Formats: sequence, structure tokens, C-alpha cells
Amino acid sequence: MTKELVINTTSQETRVALLENGHIAELYIERSRERGIVGNIYKGRVIRVLPGMQAAFVDIGLEKAAFLYVADVFDEVEAVEQFIDDGNHGSPPAGQEEDGEEVRVLPPIEDLLQEGQEILVQVAKEPIGTKGARITSHISLPGRNLVYMPTVDHVGISRRIECEEEKDRLRELVEQIRPEGSGFIVRTAAENKSAEDLTLDMEFLLNLWQDICRRKDGSGAPSLIHSELDVICKVVRDVLTEDVRRIVIDSKEEHDKVVRFIDTFMPRLRYSIELYTDEEPIFDAFGLEVEIARALGRKVWLKSGGYIIIEQTEALVAVDVNTGRYVGKHNLEDTILKTNLEAVKEIAFQLRLRNIGGLIIIDFIDMEKESHREKVYAALLDALKNDKSKTNILKISELGLVEMTRQRVRESIGRTLCEPCPYCEGKGYIKSRPTLTYEIFRELRQELKDLKESAVNVVVHPDVAAILYDEERQGIEELELRFGKKITVVARPVFHQEQFEILPGT
Repeated sequence: MTKELVINTTSQETRVALLENGHIAELYIERSRERGIVGNIYKGRVIRVLPGMQAAFVDIGLEKAAFLYVADVFDEVEAVEQFIDDGNHGSPPAGQEEDGEEVRVLPPIEDLLQEGQEILVQVAKEPIGTKGARITSHISLPGRNLVYMPTVDHVGISRRIECEEEKDRLRELVEQIRPEGSGFIVRTAAENKSAEDLTLDMEFLLNLWQDICRRKDGSGAPSLIHSELDVICKVVRDVLTEDVRRIVIDSKEEHDKVVRFIDTFMPRLRYSIELYTDEEPIFDAFGLEVEIARALGRKVWLKSGGYIIIEQTEALVAVDVNTGRYVGKHNLEDTILKTNLEAVKEIAFQLRLRNIGGLIIIDFIDMEKESHREKVYAALLDALKNDKSKTNILKISELGLVEMTRQRVRESIGRTLCEPCPYCEGKGYIKSRPTLTYEIFRELRQELKDLKESAVNVVVHPDVAAILYDEERQGIEELELRFGKKITVVARPVFHQEQFEILPGT
């Protein structure tokens, strides 16, 4: 499989696309006005301790105070490993830590923190809505092959490295070269790397931590001590592997920065780094704009003529598989199996491209044969094996449903690139014109009973006015005759289709 990185950058926005066999597989977007703060390290001041919630609010210099759970303060190796999970910042558990049947109760937050105390913290989750950022005192500094944990004396290995012999080799190497008392997680990218590669990475991270400590000692609270890398360097650090053969960038400044970054962190690896200078926009030249637009739609067509529907809700993401125009060649069971197998590949592709996380329900077309269900389930496992985000998949139920979870690392591209429709307010539908017409009639019956004036104006959207003038004119005349009032329909283009007003006339 050939992989490429295509990078488009402007002063307002940076987009990085990972291509596999010429098709976009992952998309990373960062906007200068909305640049994230996850991974940033701050020197903060505790402003409030909440014993009832076993948490504290910390001022780190943002608009809203950050939130710190007791588990993010107490030095628990398991919590740190779960937080890092090979460099993808998740959320460690709070309150109690469970290991098999043993439950370890964490010390009270009031014994660990006091108001006014200064503390070094790292952002684990962005501020969302009215909530402040989620922070942790378990600092982690990701490198190319290692993640350095200065507050933990521990060595962990990425769960994605499956070979036990390789795990043992890497653990032994890190144990030999790490300073006493320091902690490291060996990342997936370190698989089959030499001791020299790990040593270079470790030296850089140790020097970075020393620089952070110097800045902390020379700064007051609250203040920013260390910023996470921008999206280009972060993707190059985390995604670039030996099977990525080419990087294409349309900015000379970013091209030179990537060259320096690779020379510093990955001097042994050789890539073709090209500066794109053609007049046609780089994403258009690679056909990526069309693929991104396709990834924002709810319906995705399959080559056979079938299709899948992807609906993202607050609680879960529902994926529905349909045969569509595909009628098959032999029998119904074979048609259903082929459609489901084709849908499996597209679903795995779309989940990764759209970066959909959380609970996902897939409604495959019902299969009567157990062997067919097993085949589709095995195909889904195989299609998701290259997904860097952790997935957990349950077997297909008798109803053809698959329940699965996918690790949520960053916001989906749908929610990054889109916003709720201001017309339907995100519902995806509005009341029909006949429904509104009969609602207006009901309202008129109530209003006309008590109206003293001899006339009334009904102000509506032009599309609703057209129905009242034409198809439902008889209803208007019946009300005029019943109440002895003149009813005038007034069309107002600026009105929402569902909006109407009943006003006294003249």
C-alpha cells in the first residue's frame, strides 16, 4: 500500500491529508483562530477545591477555569498509561481505580491540593460549551518513538505492538538507557527500532523537560509554559512511517519547516518531500476536495449500486446498509452478502476518514445464514485492523446489528467543517406547508372568538401564503363567514417557513 501526505496551508487554515493508494484515508484540520490547546502545559493556580466532587478548579489563564480530578493529581501509573494510550490523549478515570477485583481508593482531593497552590498541569481535553478544559498533573511529552512521563517511574509498551519478543526487547532497551526514576511509554512507531533511535528520542525529550522546568521556575501563575506542536509537525511525528513515501506541501515556509523537523527527529528515514508550485490548488489537483465533500454527506453510494446511510447523533452514530439499485445475479442471499461485504470496506473507510468516535451501531441487511454473518463480521475486523483508533466490536446479532465503539481522539470532520442548519435548527426537517396551514386555522379559530376588530391579517411565509390563497382558500372563506371577520393573507419573504403572526387588520 502506497501512502502519501498532502499538505495545504494558508494563513487561516492548515489541512493535512493522508492518502492510501491515491485516496484520502485521514484528514487533519487546524484553524489559526481555533487552534487547540490539548497537550499544552501551563503553570496554574488552584482557585477552588471541591471535596464533594473530588476535583478542583485551576486558573491556567483561559477564559474558564480548568477542571482537575483527584485521579489526575494522584500518582497512579495505570491512570497515566490509560491517559497516554500510545500518545493519544484520552481521559483517565476519576475517584477510584479498579484492577480486577481489587479497588484502590484514592486519597481525598483536599489532602493533595489547597487553594492558592501553584501546580504544573497539562490540558487533556479542550473546553467545550460552558465547561472549562480538563487538565492533568501527569505530564506526558510525546516524541517520535517514546512518550516521556517525568512524574512516573514506569516503562510501558504500546498495546498495538503484538509481538511479545519485540515488546520484551524494547522494554529491556528502555530500562537500560532511561534515567533512574523516569517513565516512558514505547510507541507503536518504535517497533523494530534500534537502541540509537530510542536514545536520540529520549535525549531530546529529557532536554525538553529540563527546558520546561526552567520556564516554570521563571514564570508566575497562571502562564503558558509549553505549546504542543502544530498540526503539520504533529502529523509528521505521529503518522510518518517507512511506508509513507512522499510528502507534498504547497507552502515554501512549511516545506522548509518539515525538512528541518525530519532532519532533527527522523534523520535515518528518507522521504521525497516536494514543494507544490502549480496554479491549481493542491487538494483539487489530488482530487481531495471531491472526497471531502463526499465524506460530509449522509448517503454514500457503493460501486454495486447499494448504499450506506450515516447518521451522527448526540448519543451514537447509526450506519444503515441498503441494497439500493443492486439486484444481484443469482439469489437474494448472495445479493445481501455481497452488499454487506462491500459496505464493510466503505464503513471502515468512512469511520476513519470522518473520524467518527464513540458508540456506533451498524444495521447490516439481515442475513439468514450464520456462515454469512460470520463472514461479514470477520471482514469488518479485518477492515478495521489498520485503524489507529482503538475499536471494540461485538458480533452481529440475529437482527443484523453490530455494536462497536471507536476511540474518540479528535472532533469528527463533520462537526469541524459544518454547523447546525440555521433554518431547521439542526433537526434535518421542518413542518410541511399543509401542517402549518391547519395550525394557522386552529389559531385563527381561537383568536377570532375574542377579536373586536372587523378584520385580521395573517402574516406568513410566501410558500404558505400560496396554499392559503389557492388550495385552502375555501377554509379562509368558511372562517370569514363563521366569525364575520375579513381575513387578509400577507406574504412576508423574510419569515421562516414555520413562522406566522395573526394581527388585527384595518
